[in-house]
Amino acid sequence: MTDISILYDRSETDEMGIRLTAEQMGVELGYLPFHKVAVGFSNEGFSYRSVGKDYTEALKETRVVLNRTQSKSRRIFGTTILEALDVGVLNPLTIEISCQSKIRTLLALYREGIRIPATVYVSCNAVETTTGGTQVDYRDVVAALIEDQLGEGKVVIKPDAGTHGRGVSLVDGHDQLVEKLAETGSSIINPSGVVAQEFIPKWFYDLRIIVEKEKGKRGSCIPTALVRGGFKEFRTNTFLGNMVFRVELPESVRSEAVRCGEVLAGGADAWVIALDAMPYIGENKTAEEDELKKYFDDLVEPFGEVKKVKADQLKLRRFGEYSKKVEEAYNGYMATEAYAFIQGVMQESLDRKRDTVLFHEGNSCPEFWEQTRIVGGADVAESLLRSAQSLLDR
Repeated sequence: MTDISILYDRSETDEMGIRLTAEQMGVELGYLPFHKVAVGFSNEGFSYRSVGKDYTEALKETRVVLNRTQSKSRRIFGTTILEALDVGVLNPLTIEISCQSKIRTLLALYREGIRIPATVYVSCNAVETTTGGTQVDYRDVVAALIEDQLGEGKVVIKPDAGTHGRGVSLVDGHDQLVEKLAETGSSIINPSGVVAQEFIPKWFYDLRIIVEKEKGKRGSCIPTALVRGGFKEFRTNTFLGNMVFRVELPESVRSEAVRCGEVLAGGADAWVIALDAMPYIGENKTAEEDELKKYFDDLVEPFGEVKKVKADQLKLRRFGEYSKKVEEAYNGYMATEAYAFIQGVMQESLDRKRDTVLFHEGNSCPEFWEQTRIVGGADVAESLLRSAQSLLDR
């Protein structure tokens, strides 16, 4: 019997990292595909099959599943199916639903008095099509509703279920807002309406924080966080070319992060959640931006070495060797004077503004094997496996 299995639709570095970590921890880890499989169920029972293989017995023998399917919608379908078949899932459906939608996440945090950015949800699309096929332009109405709450200055427009910064825009003033609203509409990552948020002057960085809980234990926060930073644009996501650093989280931030995890978990016994947060720096900057930009320029070459290793297809063939190489590349990058200077500025400003950190998003299936693990110091693979083990009857 395989107590713990991993479910995914394609194997990336994170999934290979979980497998490698399971071997190192002595955890037997099964596999269940979630791409081109058929789940059948009737009053006679259920089946789980691909074209060439029957996984029904493997699923029956599994007690806890690590759901690593990448699409938020597919992850919800997968967890719904597994829980209906009485299979434990990390993370459970309550968390998947909470984290799928930015509005649901923010409302849950709001109810508990956790500091969040001021947010407006307008319950119609900026341009809608009637049943007769006529388009109705509501951009001025939507803009007025947003500006009434957030003012006519800088506003962030974002899709409710987006990731990696896709579809997130910063507008400044009424004309830009109306123009940008013309580009919004119903989609997979933005099912309905318009989401707008106040612009938080976070300076040049934000935080990715990992919180976790094992069954029978209190929730906890990993004491270091991945910091994503740069001056390329207001979106600090690394998919947009920004760089990564590590900071030690002040105790007050860690405590609030655990509260966020508990809120989004909704009473689940075990979980691992990534939280996105921003410090409100404003004009309280601890270094000159021109000097910081110079140090960022100095990091281009060592960070370029990291990107070269990550682009090597070696990771698909010899993952252990790839992991060593990418660690060496990141460690070389982190050993530079430029990295140390920028990291020091981030740490000092965060320590000063620890009581201004706002939480704005939860992620139930974070990417982690490279940046979060090596740079951020948070090994999510270990957290996932420990939490899954805690769900097994001892």
